[in-house]
Amino acid sequence: MTADEHYKIALKKGRSDYSLNGSLPFLEKILKNKEIVATIDLGIFEIPLKKIIGTYSHLRSVCFSKNFLPLMEEKSEFRSKWVALCDSHLSEGINHPIKVYEYLNQYFVIEGNKRVSVLKYFDAFAISAEIIRLIPKKDKKNTRNCIYYEFLDFYNKTKINSIWFTKKHSFKKLGKLLENYEPPEDDLVNDKYKHFVSFVYNTFRTVYLNAGGQKLPITTGDAFLEYAKIYGIKEPIDEIQLSKTIKEFMKELIHFKEDDVEIQTDSEDSSNSMLSTISNLISPSKKLKVGFVYARTIASSGWTYGHELGRQYVEDVLSGQVSTKYIEDVPENEDAYFSIKALAEEGYNVIFTTSPIFRTATLKCALEYPQIKFFNCSDDKPYEHMSCYFGRIYEPRFLTGLIAGAMTKTNLIGYSATSPTSEVIASINSFALGAKIVNPYSKIKVSWTREWNSHAKFTNIDSMLLSKGCDIISNRNLKIPRDETKKYGVYSMLCSFDKDKNIPSKYLAAPIWNWGIYYEKILNNILNDTFGTILNMFNSNSKLISFWYGMDVGVVDIYYSKKYVPIEVQRLVEAMKKMITTYEFTPFMGPIYDNKGNLKLEEDEVAPSEDILSMKWFVDNVDVDEYVE
Repeated sequence: MTADEHYKIALKKGRSDYSLNGSLPFLEKILKNKEIVATIDLGIFEIPLKKIIGTYSHLRSVCFSKNFLPLMEEKSEFRSKWVALCDSHLSEGINHPIKVYEYLNQYFVIEGNKRVSVLKYFDAFAISAEIIRLIPKKDKKNTRNCIYYEFLDFYNKTKINSIWFTKKHSFKKLGKLLENYEPPEDDLVNDKYKHFVSFVYNTFRTVYLNAGGQKLPITTGDAFLEYAKIYGIKEPIDEIQLSKTIKEFMKELIHFKEDDVEIQTDSEDSSNSMLSTISNLISPSKKLKVGFVYARTIASSGWTYGHELGRQYVEDVLSGQVSTKYIEDVPENEDAYFSIKALAEEGYNVIFTTSPIFRTATLKCALEYPQIKFFNCSDDKPYEHMSCYFGRIYEPRFLTGLIAGAMTKTNLIGYSATSPTSEVIASINSFALGAKIVNPYSKIKVSWTREWNSHAKFTNIDSMLLSKGCDIISNRNLKIPRDETKKYGVYSMLCSFDKDKNIPSKYLAAPIWNWGIYYEKILNNILNDTFGTILNMFNSNSKLISFWYGMDVGVVDIYYSKKYVPIEVQRLVEAMKKMITTYEFTPFMGPIYDNKGNLKLEEDEVAPSEDILSMKWFVDNVDVDEYVE
């Protein structure tokens, strides 16, 4: 085919594109009323043609459709130059750099519009360009502007310009992942960032787009970061294995937007009771093999022991319908994947991984075994291949706070916390609100262990909190389950302390989990083929479901000592518990102020579930050590 024939085809396509999408965008119009704070000459680099979205001036824009296809008549001078460039491309390639402005990580041509047009017509990937960067004034209210400033920091370190994200903080997350990326020692590419783009990102991009990734309303960068969160950044990528994985992985990307998650609290949906009734009427037709994955051992961890009680419970109540197996002391790192995979390979139909630490490893297995139902015990975002289940533990925390506020003599109450996740923060706030409702002078002093379930670190924090004048400490880790709480699997307590001996003098109260109720509920519906129905009934907008049950169905509750907690306080606890379970009261009901004096909830306003699950602030009677949001 000659260059003239190519022009006729390009012109026809251009006119069609123009009728649908209009002419080429031009930067002069975009920059009108925009303040440019800096202009930087970056030099000559290769840039992806897909990121060249327009020209600089209006005069040039009318020559092209939105996709850079020609619009000028066949007898024009424009056509002659386009055809000459097409001949050059077909014979020797276009290798003379163009000149562009870069604005918000998109490129607008100053010189070389027809070169771009020819190359885009032939679906070329990149072109060499002299780049002049235009930096706009920072605007915190504009999401793209904020992402661009994050891109500038990322680019200054890596010189990578081919990746873009649609969510804030994504460049920081990728940068952190790349800190630990090391190319093979024998590789000839000295720059690890160039190596990453050439041998990791571009490989992923090719497989992803071949699988139809361009049909999703996200960038390839968005998709890669989600992939890297699960699989890490490793070289080389196995293209054959990735091609197998990508089909299931892309089902997760459909739910990339944060608002695609619905929180199902059980009590809010009357249809759930109907499903329970249906379940009881249907005779189970199959026996399920159910696997449980535990961090730590049953003997050493109250958390693990609590889940083991749940496993034993369902083996009893679903006798003959399920067979179960557990693996304990599973590594609390990426090696957990191999333990979970072993259960999948053994033919288990349902696998519960009982710690948020196993979240990524569980999802990785779930993508490989889509026929198996995976559940991870966490309050984080669920996935198409993996459901999440957790409890509204802040409800019994409120009641333990009430006990602490009533019994403190110093008005200073300590709280040993793991890490500042939203679930932990909501529990601290609920505890503090409980203390405040009976004791407006109470103050909650929080210290962090920064590690999950570390008995040694909790012990060190006890000493620190006691030195600050606290006479009661909440969330105090138990090294082994205590006799009086063993039947509940309690792993942390509200304690008063013997200051001289630095040991608990009285074990007062604790939130408790009844995991067996959760497991029975989930497994019953799977046995009777109603689990999918549950998802569909609560999922009218094709949203993912996060299960988040509370005291109303008995998944969480409170244990308190009838010996040490005064009878008057016991009566108050029971009254408040009844109000919570009958929805007459919730801990997060306004007015509530944060510890910076800001009104967070108006009078009688109730915090929605989404806000509690994403909580990043502390109520006004909380004093926090070294908290960084």
